[in-house]
Amino acid sequence: METTAQSIYDIPLTRLDGTPAALAEHRGKVLLIVNVASKCGFTPQYAGLEALYQKYRDRGLVVLGFPCNQFMWQEPGDADAIRSFCTLKYNVTFPMFAKIDVNGKNAHPLYKHLKREARGTLGTKSIKWNFAKFLVARDGTVVRRFGTAMRPEKLEAHIEKLLGDAPTA
Repeated sequence: METTAQSIYDIPLTRLDGTPAALAEHRGKVLLIVNVASKCGFTPQYAGLEALYQKYRDRGLVVLGFPCNQFMWQEPGDADAIRSFCTLKYNVTFPMFAKIDVNGKNAHPLYKHLKREARGTLGTKSIKWNFAKFLVARDGTVVRRFGTAMRPEKLEAHIEKLLGDAPTA
């Protein structure tokens, strides 16, 4: 599924419930985009991601979760299993999307865009593991990429800087 999107807002997405979506509905917001998994050693980061969302959503932050099963099959469930896990275990209220690939020939166009705009350590493009994080400014610019080990609470200064005092649109 290749796209010729002009901006991150034009890339077609699918919500966890199967309905179509696009990041355009979050235009003017600061986005934290994360590939997530329910059976990973980093899965407890869901709690930190939800805490960030609760703390900053009224100022314009949206956390977006993209389940991925590419790393040792750590997201084996279907949409219902993912939704149930996230709700019951971590009370996730931020938007979740359909399971995607983040690397390889079937990588989702969103992740192709993110990796092109913000490379990893030593200039690498590929996502190394679950819970890689991309921070996107209100104008759709991919500002920074954070590795799996970066705990969500350590992102607050970066988020605060992007939120500033601008309206949430």
